[in-house]
Amino acid sequence: MITVTLPDGAARELPKGATALDLAEGISKSLAKKAIIARVDGKEWDLTRPLPGDAKVEIVTRDDPAALEVIRHDAAHVLAQAVQELFPGTQVTIGPAIEDGFYYDFARDEPFSTEDFEAIEKRMAEIVDRDLPFVREVWERGDAIRHFEEIGEQYKAELIRDLPQDDEITIYRQGDWIDLCRGPHLPSTGRIGKAFKLMKLAGAYWRGDHRNAMLQRIYGTAWANEEQLKAHLARIEEAEKRDHRKLGRAMDLFHMQEEARGQVFWHDSGWTVYRELEGYIRRRLRASGYQEVKTPVLIDRSLWETSGHWEKFGENMFTAQTEDGEVLALKPMNCPAHVQIFRTGQKSYRDLPLRMAEFGACHRYEPSGALHGLMRVRGFVQDDAHIFCREDQIESETKAFIELLQSVYADLGFDEVAVKFSDRPPVRAGDDAVWDRAEAALKSATDAAGLSYTLNPGEGAFYGPKLEFVLRDAIGRDWQCGTLQADFVLPQRLGAEYVGEDGEKHVPVMLHRAILGSFERFIGILIENYAGKFPLWLAPVQVVVATITSDADAYAGKAVAALRAAGLRARADLRNEKINYKVREHSLAKVPVIAVVGRKEAEEGTVALRFLGDGERNQEFMRLDEAAARLSAEATPPDLARR
Repeated sequence: MITVTLPDGAARELPKGATALDLAEGISKSLAKKAIIARVDGKEWDLTRPLPGDAKVEIVTRDDPAALEVIRHDAAHVLAQAVQELFPGTQVTIGPAIEDGFYYDFARDEPFSTEDFEAIEKRMAEIVDRDLPFVREVWERGDAIRHFEEIGEQYKAELIRDLPQDDEITIYRQGDWIDLCRGPHLPSTGRIGKAFKLMKLAGAYWRGDHRNAMLQRIYGTAWANEEQLKAHLARIEEAEKRDHRKLGRAMDLFHMQEEARGQVFWHDSGWTVYRELEGYIRRRLRASGYQEVKTPVLIDRSLWETSGHWEKFGENMFTAQTEDGEVLALKPMNCPAHVQIFRTGQKSYRDLPLRMAEFGACHRYEPSGALHGLMRVRGFVQDDAHIFCREDQIESETKAFIELLQSVYADLGFDEVAVKFSDRPPVRAGDDAVWDRAEAALKSATDAAGLSYTLNPGEGAFYGPKLEFVLRDAIGRDWQCGTLQADFVLPQRLGAEYVGEDGEKHVPVMLHRAILGSFERFIGILIENYAGKFPLWLAPVQVVVATITSDADAYAGKAVAALRAAGLRARADLRNEKINYKVREHSLAKVPVIAVVGRKEAEEGTVALRFLGDGERNQEFMRLDEAAARLSAEATPPDLARR
């Protein structure tokens, strides 16, 4: 017999060879029906796999958040089986679960088409209806390699050859179809359900290496039930309407082109949004005691080697070589340059904390396939800052930064902010003792700030642990933006020192921090969060004065002048078009306020204001001077409005 301990501490005895499904059925038939996998001593485990012996066992049901990953993983297997049944000769390669879905990469001479999706989905549904058991088998490495080579699956054979020698080779069978997989899986294909849909096609290099063969990737999504699937598809539809690339064109904000891949051509309207956001952040930083600096874009390779960035990020740096043999790199980040400013002149403990900010232009090589509008670029500007402080100041500086960050996010319309604590990565600078100090200091400071967080193991920067701040937008999507990193390594590497109260030299702690992350990406997030309907203070054009007849042209000019004098970004539309056409056009361009003027308004010195997307306000009539004062107040940036 074996003893199984349940999450509530209760113990049950089962015969040797019993499974987690046996345990679930012994507790209740309903639990067994809802069960998908088990956790055995914290490790995910097939329900039908014999338990290893005495263990702590938790039954995972379909309602558990972990269930979706298993459902999606199984859906990927069913997709692969369906494709091979419909398109004989296709090789399967890798097919994992991913956020919101799954994909599988296929090797096939002929291209797939989205027109194939209907037939593939139909066959997937048939495989679900077959209710084929997922059966786990352990094979000898040589037998597995031979089997896959014999059936023409060269990619699978290569994967097996490259697995560590001490790895167990596990094969999962669903009917006559088999796949190399670590598992775990549901008990059978019938448990997957039919809340899945194939979404798109893409190319993908084998193992992500451009030197390898190009494969065909089919993406899908899968959910626990139809309601979740419908909600997800509705979110996608809404996201497509909010796509910052489409709105960027419609609102004439920016464009991108092949001759400058991953870099932004800001148009006047987009640059206006950029400058307003930059001005807001600059004021917030100045009020919080930051000094603003500017450092070179091109810096000699030697500094990056000393800092450790060359080894870590060298392949992602753009470089240039001079006739004198100098190798210069476009900076991918600002931190080493800020240390150079700190090192100029002698610093005392009285100078700390020293908060140094820069709107630093950075460049990183991103593969062409990874570029995505403003969200993934090669040239960007960070709202970057570094706080040089003593170890005993980490707590107060962390608390102050968190308060600033939360206030900025609230001003920009984001009230839901989640926090992740990322600790030491496998490859890192500094010894374990330094990391112990850094992690303990950042955790203590985070706790003191009253901030709850989830652990994100192994995802820290190579020089220190970090907090990651994740925003949730208007349609429920999460965006990782702000960061705070505690660095005990880089200042020492680059020779940063201050004279302590004891008269001795000490190395400062360096807190790397950002709120927006990059202006480009954050503006993309703002566009999609607001669906282009920026708050009045951020809108590139705040008011359009539109004439009903040409008789009002002169008065429209006077109205624009009055609005501009009140600090508003206003322009006139004097075209010989019907007013409804003008209103519709400017509404599509997301202009927040349209001031309609005709002969009557010109005679009375009034305007008829129409507010974008505000049914209750719809149209309001008021005197021109009153409208200018009111709109000016409403257009005041939030930090200035609080003064």
